[in-house]
Amino acid sequence: MAGIYVSGRDILFNGYETELIMGQYQDINVGVWFVYDGECPMCGYAAEALRIRREYGTLVLLDARSNPDHPLLALIAERQYDLDQGMVIYHTGIFYHGKDALRFMARTGDGKGWYNRINSALFQNANVAGCLYPFLRLIRNLLLKIRGRHIIDNLTDKKKPIFQTVFGVSWNGLPPVMKRHYANRPYSSDIGVVEGVMDVESLMLGRLMAPFFKMTGTLVPYEGRSVPAKVEFSSSPTTKGFHFNRIFYFPNQKPYEFRSVMVPVGGNEMAEVMRFGVYWRTAFIWMGEKVILEHRGYGVRLFGCFIPLPLALFMGKGYADETPIDDDSFSMSMKIVHPIWGMVFGYSGTFKMVRDVVNE
Repeated sequence: MAGIYVSGRDILFNGYETELIMGQYQDINVGVWFVYDGECPMCGYAAEALRIRREYGTLVLLDARSNPDHPLLALIAERQYDLDQGMVIYHTGIFYHGKDALRFMARTGDGKGWYNRINSALFQNANVAGCLYPFLRLIRNLLLKIRGRHIIDNLTDKKKPIFQTVFGVSWNGLPPVMKRHYANRPYSSDIGVVEGVMDVESLMLGRLMAPFFKMTGTLVPYEGRSVPAKVEFSSSPTTKGFHFNRIFYFPNQKPYEFRSVMVPVGGNEMAEVMRFGVYWRTAFIWMGEKVILEHRGYGVRLFGCFIPLPLALFMGKGYADETPIDDDSFSMSMKIVHPIWGMVFGYSGTFKMVRDVVNE
C-alpha cells in the first residue's frame, strides 16, 4: 500500500497532490506511521520505497525535520527515542526504533519491489539487523555531512544547560560554583571563563607519549608547577557540545592551547572529543562533596558515530574530579593511570570564575 506524505500542510496520496488537510490524519493510532529524516537521501528513499501489507492499513510518512511540532514527535522525545540514532515506526500504540523499525518493515512489507524483498530477506533476523544497522547509521551521518546538514537532535532541551540533563536529579544539589561552571546551554553562544594555576606532571611513559599528545591535541605535552591557565567554556549555535579551550602559559614557551568538545552520549555520560576524533568517554557523578568523572573508555568519533577502541591498554585509564571551594572557586585534578606502569600523566589546580554565562 502506498503512503500519505506529511510535509507542512501538503499531503500526497499515491503520488498525487490532494486538497486534504493534514488535521484529518492526526489520529496516530490509525495505520502505520513512519518517522524519518527528510534530509537523508537513504532514509527518504526507504520511506518512499516501503510498501506494507493491506491488513496494516495506511502508511503515513512523517518527515521529522519538516514537522518538529507534530504530536507524534513529542511522544517520541518523551520516550527518549533518538531520531539521529534511527528511524521510528509507530503502530497501534507501539514504537519501533532503529533496528527494531527495520525488523517491523521486514515483517510487514508486501514483498513487491526489490527494496521490499531485500529488506525482508536481510532484517527479519534480529542478529543480522543488529549487526548491519550501525553501518546504515554511519552511512546516514556521512550523507548528512556531505550535504552540510546538521543532526535532528530531537531529545535536547535547548533552554536548559547541557549538563542539567547529564547530572539529572543531582543537578539541583550542585553548589552554586558548579552550576556556574556547567551553565552553558546547547545551540547557543554562551561563554564562561575561569582562570587559575595548575601543576602538570608526566612520568616516564607520559614523557615518551608527549609527541603523541601534541600531534593528536590530547592533553598537554609539557610539565610545570603553578602554571597560569585560562579555560573558556563555550557553546556553538549549531551543536549541543560543551566546548573547552584551555590555554597554558608555560615559562619560555608560546601559550599552549588544548581544545576539545564534550558531547552528551546518553544518561550521565559525555564523550570528550579531541583532534582526529579521538575521545574519552566518562560518566559525571555528584558525590555530595565533589564531581567524579568516571572512566568509561576511549574511542574515535567517525561521522557522528562513537566507535570504542581498546586504547586503555596503551595509555591507561583516565580519572578526574572537581571540588567546590566557595561560591566562586573550585579545584580540579586529572590523571591517567596505566595498569602496569602506574601514573602516566596528571594535572591539578584551582580556578576562579571570571566570566559567568548569562542565561536569558
